[in-house]
Amino acid sequence: MATGFGFPFGVNQAGAIAPAPDENAELRGKVIQVLFTAPGERINQPEFGCGLFNLVFDPNNTIMAAAVEFTVGQALTRWLGDVLVVGAVDVQAQDEALTVEVAYVRRQDLTRQAVRVHFR
Repeated sequence: MATGFGFPFGVNQAGAIAPAPDENAELRGKVIQVLFTAPGERINQPEFGCGLFNLVFDPNNTIMAAAVEFTVGQALTRWLGDVLVVGAVDVQAQDEALTVEVAYVRRQDLTRQAVRVHFR
C-alpha cells in the first residue's frame, strides 16, 4: 500500500490526492526533490537540497563536475540517509551538457536503483 504522495504531486480522477505508484517511485521522487531544490528555497528547512539548477551559469568543466559529485552525495546522505545509501554519483561534463547519475541502494530491501538527470 502506497503511503506517500506521488511526484510530481497529482490528483486522481476521484479528486483525491494521488499516492505514489509504488515505494520505488516514491523514493525516486524524494531523490529528485533533493536534487532540484535549492538551499534556501524551503522556508522551514533552509538547508534542504543541493541546487542543481543553480549550476546553469557555472563553467562546465571537471572542477565543477567534481564539486557536483561531492554536493549531490552529501545532500542525499544528509536528507535521505535513513532510507538509502548512495553508491555512486557520476557526473559527466561534455560541451554544454551535464549528466548526473546517482546510484543508490534502498535500505529497506537492499534493491539497487539509479536516477539520471541530463542538463543542456
